[in-house]
This record gives sequence, structure tokens and C-alpha cells, in this order.
Amino acid sequence: MPRVSEEYLTARREQILAAARVCFLSKGLHNTSMQDLIQEAGLSVGAVYRYFKSKNEIIAAIASTVVGGIQLHIEDVAARRLPLTDSMSAILEEVERQLEPGGFLPVALQVWAEATLDPAIGAIVKERYEALRDSMRVLVVHAVESRELPADADVDATTAAFYSLLPGYALQRLLTGRPDHDTYLAGIRTLVNRP
Repeated sequence: MPRVSEEYLTARREQILAAARVCFLSKGLHNTSMQDLIQEAGLSVGAVYRYFKSKNEIIAAIASTVVGGIQLHIEDVAARRLPLTDSMSAILEEVERQLEPGGFLPVALQVWAEATLDPAIGAIVKERYEALRDSMRVLVVHAVESRELPADADVDATTAAFYSLLPGYALQRLLTGRPDHDTYLAGIRTLVNRP
């Protein structure tokens, strides 16, 4: 039997994740079964289970995709050593891209909700989002080094606060459609520039 290429395997995996996103958005994460995912993917049972043994594995892959993409973006922004509000602006732009049709944040919202009910999903989310918070820490360290933030700032506490601005923005935009980028950034700028 001929071997399949890495590109083929990657395409099938992405096909399954795309089907999961469609199902989760239309039926909800909790109400979507593996059979729903298999049918939406248009693949055989064996083909789907070759890549993912359970719905939780699919959820873990989606969480990795969401966090991985945003994490890489944060790391790229941090490497540029911009002023803190400029860094936050660039990161919010990535959050906005993930809110658009085809973005992962609408599914992430369901994963967050399910994490409060399912300990296995909760563990997945905890691991992924702690890694994301660690990436945000670099921005805070740079802001302390550049004296944008006080030299005696508690870096971990400040990181936790700045990190919460990302899901806070995403949730507000998903649930109410507001605030817009410039309004939210003006609020961040006010908080950063307080005496």
C-alpha cells in the first residue's frame, strides 16, 4: 500500500477540525457527538479515529490552535519591544481576526464554558491558557525595563491583569459587539498612564 504524504495527513486533520468547528458552532460543543463530527467531515469512522480518539482530543487540538496562533503573535509582538499600549493594540488586532467568520474565538467561548463543567476539558484549557499568560509576561517585563510600568511592579500580578484584558475584549465583542478596538485601547492607555 502506498504511503500518504505529510501534506495529505495534515489536510485530513484540518478537515476534521473544520468539521468540528462547524458542528460546535451550529449544535454546541456539549451537544455535538463524534458521529456528528464524522458526518460533517465526510470521512469514514476509521479515518476520523485515526487522528482523534475522542471529542476531547479534538477540543484539545482546537484549543492548541487558538492559543498557539495567538501565542505566536504575542511572541512576535514582544520581540519588537514596542511601547506596552502599542503591543496591546497589535495583540487586539489578532483577537479581532479570530473573532471574524472562520476564526476560532467563537468556538473557544464554548470550550471555556465546557471547561467549567468537564474536568478533562478544564485541564486542557488550564494548560493552554497558562502558556498564553506566560507569553504576556514578556510584555510586562519589557514595560518594567523601559519604565512604562513602575520598577517595583509585581510582574506576575500585572501580567495576570494584562492577560485578562484579552479574553475580556473577546467576550465583550462576542456577546455585545462592542467596544471597538480604539475605544478599548483608549481604556488600556488610561490605565497604563495613571500616575
